[in-house]
Amino acid sequence: MTTPFEPETVVLVEGVSDQRAVEALARRLGRSLLEEGVVVVPMGGAQAISTFLDRYGPHGLDVRLAGLVDAGEEAVFGRALERAGLGTALTRADMERLGFYVCVEDLEDELIRATGVDAVEEVVAAERELDSFRTFQRQPAWRGRPVDEQLRRFVKTHSGRNIRTATLLADALDLTRVPRPLGGLLAHV
Repeated sequence: MTTPFEPETVVLVEGVSDQRAVEALARRLGRSLLEEGVVVVPMGGAQAISTFLDRYGPHGLDVRLAGLVDAGEEAVFGRALERAGLGTALTRADMERLGFYVCVEDLEDELIRATGVDAVEEVVAAERELDSFRTFQRQPAWRGRPVDEQLRRFVKTHSGRNIRTATLLADALDLTRVPRPLGGLLAHV
């Protein structure tokens, strides 16, 4: 990614939906990340972490780093941070001290749980997708599953929906219920 200035801090996230959620929540908290020298960089998936650590880490631009990772990719991030020279045998607590926070499942899961099912359904309804969601809920594979799981999957079933929804959920979030990984990340940067 080319930036118009040399960032002081680079926040590495897996995708554009994560980027939009972090930026939206920062705005709601009265912060302008760009003015603070913080750039949120979507990597196109967790497997790209080494490339981005090479670019921005100690052997590259050597800027301050932080990031978000899904629980399923925690080990990938840990190994990459170690290879970049940022620690050895990193635990989750070690990763957090470095500024890398792990989402329980993924960021959508964190936002849905923190926002609450009813409020998420209101967001879906405002996007005029509630009928589509109800149809999705009736599909045999999803019938009877917890609504938060259904919402999480529904958000990811249509191209672009997860990007839009991540921003909308960050905007709908009660600021007293900010998910721990997001709150920790923003406090770190």
